[in-house]
Amino acid sequence: MADVEHTIGMLLGTEDDWPRAYESLLRRLGVVTGTDGRSHRARPVRVTIEPFNLRDKPKHDLVIDRLAYWYYHPREWLKKIALMDDVYLLNSPFTFQSMEKHAAYCAMMRLGLKVPETVLVPFKNPLENSRWAYTAARYNRPFDLEATAAGVGYPLWMKPYDGGAWVGVSKIRNPAELHAAYDASGERLMHLQESVEGYDVFARSLSIGPETMVMRFRPEQPMHGRYEVDHNFLSAEAGDEVVTISRLVNAFFRWEFNSCESLVRGTDVHPIDYANACPDVSLTSLHYYFPWAMTALLRWTVFCVVTGRRPRLDMDTAEYFAIADSDRTYSEKLQGYRELADAYFEIDRYREFCEKSLGNIEDIVYDWVSSEEFRSLLRETVRAHYPVHEHEKFLAHFGGLIDAWIRDQGR
Repeated sequence: MADVEHTIGMLLGTEDDWPRAYESLLRRLGVVTGTDGRSHRARPVRVTIEPFNLRDKPKHDLVIDRLAYWYYHPREWLKKIALMDDVYLLNSPFTFQSMEKHAAYCAMMRLGLKVPETVLVPFKNPLENSRWAYTAARYNRPFDLEATAAGVGYPLWMKPYDGGAWVGVSKIRNPAELHAAYDASGERLMHLQESVEGYDVFARSLSIGPETMVMRFRPEQPMHGRYEVDHNFLSAEAGDEVVTISRLVNAFFRWEFNSCESLVRGTDVHPIDYANACPDVSLTSLHYYFPWAMTALLRWTVFCVVTGRRPRLDMDTAEYFAIADSDRTYSEKLQGYRELADAYFEIDRYREFCEKSLGNIEDIVYDWVSSEEFRSLLRETVRAHYPVHEHEKFLAHFGGLIDAWIRDQGR
């Protein structure tokens, strides 16, 4: 029996693979001795959705949200427990709701990052609102779509200002493709964004708390082949910049479970997408990198509840903007942002806690990934995601990648 019991809620949609993995690892971790000298145990609970009184007291100390970016009832519950009860949330429900991708672009441009040229264009079709016709007739300025696109330059990308999972994203090479994509956009607000042509590497970085894994990403491949196992695809300088940008974005918006996409061309890193409320952590997507993701999620959530880390809803934008407006060089500004991000994530305190209280976590994850329990999870996940005639192929594919991870641990 632990001195202190913590409840970690998981607000889930269709996912079942990583939640089962996280639950199993948390059970295997068991009791942890905190820096306070007391013993702590964290218990995972899947959150159910039901009516809630605004004065109800939640039973959770921390909630991992994977649902509220599209399901508004639990989103309002998250806002309530953040505002009224100080429950720790890995991602702020306020910035994910209000910022979308549009304001994320704006903020990072304001900080001087190399975001490609981007224009927001009005809706193609009128909104279903009785005030639309009057307002549009009086205030909407006519605009030349082709001239706007030409100002950005071909080729370019048209993509929803608030989208995800590549839905509604089109590469535009000429006026005919421009009009076809715009006509299909309907009532969705769309960005036109400069295409970074001739890039060397597409990097996708997954960040959980203060930890970041930068992976080589191939968006043209089917999902099971998009994350390529490659440990040396970026220079040390570019890799550090990708990590810094990822941490900066997350600390700035109070996001602690998020992914960032960057295109690296020469020595320049261009962030193109970094507002992902529900980043991909599926076993059949991450495969080789899945054990790392579960390790990082376990470490960060346990650290937060055991040390009593306080949630931060306020945003220190002025500190970041002061750096942006200074006469520092670009690299000096990045260093300043990194220092602010490291301070937000309490990186020294986190590392000390992991060393003293979670020193056995890599062994726990290794033993679990090497176990029949994990292989059973892998089999069930493959059977749930792929047709019967492809089961054998994908079991061999993902099993081989996991075996590679096991070998690479050098145990």
